Amino acid sequence: MTFEHGTLWRLVVEATERGLRLGALVPIPTGVVFIEEGRVRFLVRIMASLARKKEERKRQDAEEAAGKIVNPFLPFDQDLFVADVSDTHVALLNKFNVVDHHLLIVTRHYEEQETLLTLRDFDALWRCMSEYESLGFYNGGVEAGASQKHKHLQVVPLPLSPHGPVVPVEPLLAAASTGDDCLGFAPGFPFLHAFARLRPGIARSPVAAAQETFSLYGCMLTSLGMSAPEPNEKRLVPQSMPYCLLVTREWMLLVPRSREHFEDISLNSLAYAGSFFVTTDEQFLRLQSAGPMEVLASVALPIQKA
Repeated sequence: MTFEHGTLWRLVVEATERGLRLGALVPIPTGVVFIEEGRVRFLVRIMASLARKKEERKRQDAEEAAGKIVNPFLPFDQDLFVADVSDTHVALLNKFNVVDHHLLIVTRHYEEQETLLTLRDFDALWRCMSEYESLGFYNGGVEAGASQKHKHLQVVPLPLSPHGPVVPVEPLLAAASTGDDCLGFAPGFPFLHAFARLRPGIARSPVAAAQETFSLYGCMLTSLGMSAPEPNEKRLVPQSMPYCLLVTREWMLLVPRSREHFEDISLNSLAYAGSFFVTTDEQFLRLQSAGPMEVLASVALPIQKA
C-alpha cells in the first residue's frame, strides 16, 4: 500500500530514527565551508571519514570481480525502507548519507541506471516532491556520478544550507531566458545545458506534474541532441550520453557530462546545484583554486557556438 498524502515526511523521520538505532543508516560526518564566486555562494561539504563506505565499495567490487551479481536494492535493506511510493517504486534511505533525510526512489524491478527516465519514474518522483520542499536529482550514468547500476532517483530536503539561497545556483537561474516552450538556458553557466521553468503550483497535482515534466525532459534531451524516451513506454531506451538532471518545484536543469572526476574529486548532480563534496582539506583547496564554475565546466561539455 502506498503512503497517504501528507505523511511522507513523518515516515522519513521515523525511518531515520530506526535506521540510526539499528545501525543500518551510516551518516558521513562533514564540515561545511563556502566558496563565493560571482553571484553564487557554493556549498562545500568536507567529509570527515569515508571508511565504512569504502569498505562496502571494496567488498562489492570484489564480489563483482568474482562473477557475483551485487545489487543493494534487490532485495533492499528493510531497515532502510521508508515507504511504498507506487506500484513500480519504493523509497529508501541513502545508507551512507551526507545530507540528512536523503531519499532514494528505487525501481521495484531491475532497470539499468543508464536507461532514460520514464513517466513512471517522474510519477514516483513527484509523489515524493509534492510532500515537502525538496530537490530531486538523477545521476544518469557512471560519468554523471552514479554509483549503482539499479535505476534510482534521489530526493533531498531544501534548503541545501540554512545560509544563502535555497539552492546555491538559483541566482544564476533567475536570469535564465526561456521561450514559449519553457525551454532556455542560464547565461551564467559556461557549459552545455538545458533549463526549463515550471508553472507555479505544479506540485499540487503529482500526476499532472509528472506528465508535464516528463514531456519537458524529452524536449530538453532533444534540444541537446540526445535521444529521448518513447512517450508510450513500450521499451526502455538507453541514454545516448551521461547527464545530470535536477528538479525542483520551480525549475529543471539538465547537464550532459563528459566525465565523473575533476582530478580526483567525484562530481554528481548536486554539484550543478552548487553543492560539492570533498574528502580532504587538500581537495577543497584545489577546488577553491580552480574555481567551482570552471570545475563544473571541465566535466561537462562546451557550449556549441552557432
